[in-house]
Amino acid sequence: MRIAVTRRIPDAGLALLAEAAEVVVWPKSLPPNREELIGLTAGADGLLTLLTERVDGELLDAVPTVRAVSNMAVGYDNIDVEAATTRGVVVCITPDVLTETTADFTFALLLAVARRVKPAADAVLRGEWKTWEPLGFLGQDVYGSTLGIIGMGRIGQAVARRARGFAMTILYTDQAPRPEIENEVGARFVGIDQLLRESDVVSLHVPLTRETRKMIGAEQLRMMKRSAILINTARGGVIDTEALADALESGTIWAAGLDVTDPEPLPADHRLLRLPNVLVTPHIASASEVTRTRMARLAAENLLAALRGERPPRSINWEAVRGHAQS
Repeated sequence: MRIAVTRRIPDAGLALLAEAAEVVVWPKSLPPNREELIGLTAGADGLLTLLTERVDGELLDAVPTVRAVSNMAVGYDNIDVEAATTRGVVVCITPDVLTETTADFTFALLLAVARRVKPAADAVLRGEWKTWEPLGFLGQDVYGSTLGIIGMGRIGQAVARRARGFAMTILYTDQAPRPEIENEVGARFVGIDQLLRESDVVSLHVPLTRETRKMIGAEQLRMMKRSAILINTARGGVIDTEALADALESGTIWAAGLDVTDPEPLPADHRLLRLPNVLVTPHIASASEVTRTRMARLAAENLLAALRGERPPRSINWEAVRGHAQS
């Protein structure tokens, strides 16, 4: 077998692949463009991708030998699953293994924004720390505040468990109530408008779909408290970037913490990056050594199982592909 990997991943994943197949890895730090991706994947049976690669019908038609795609991510908005399924290509993802690490980082971002950690640290580096100031870098309290979670999946639930330790009132909205997490942490299911109006912190944990794209726009931002903080560790596209920049500039909301943006990465001269009340990090919520290693191993295990004709540990279209092949 021949397997193409679109960027260097932790060695544990590469070693697993190398035991069973010839492996070719894109050697550069930036992702391959479309032409380079086709060249890399030519003749490959399997493709291990990151969220930076668009896998669609055009690509799969250009490399018809590919039988499985394993995305080293929990999301798969970069993959046209329907196009893959109709071509008999199995699509796999890496959920679960990054849940706790992402929830940790969500709280790290929340605390850093609420307590103005970056502006304060930057002031120290500039030599502006002269004395203790009673009005210096005043932030927002997290303990005892109200957290609104949009999307109570695995990561949203992990964030809710952490919020309990901060004695936060937890509101959430999802496709349906989740009694198990309500009983565990005392969360309350509400509509999104009520959540936006009542929350001190709004944290996004939804996949990027047609329904969720730009779900937080100017109208939603106006519903939020002027003292509210918006946190996004999901996908950048669920927020209207320009509307958020307007809201932060005008004081419609107090601050934002973004680990994901739209576009991603943001241009260095983007106005959002010049605002003092926003903290942007480069999509690092799952970036711990242990978690990225687990993701790489699971991505490799998924791909190898699919290529052997076995059910992968985490596939989103295995049954559909099998049904399509039998029809």
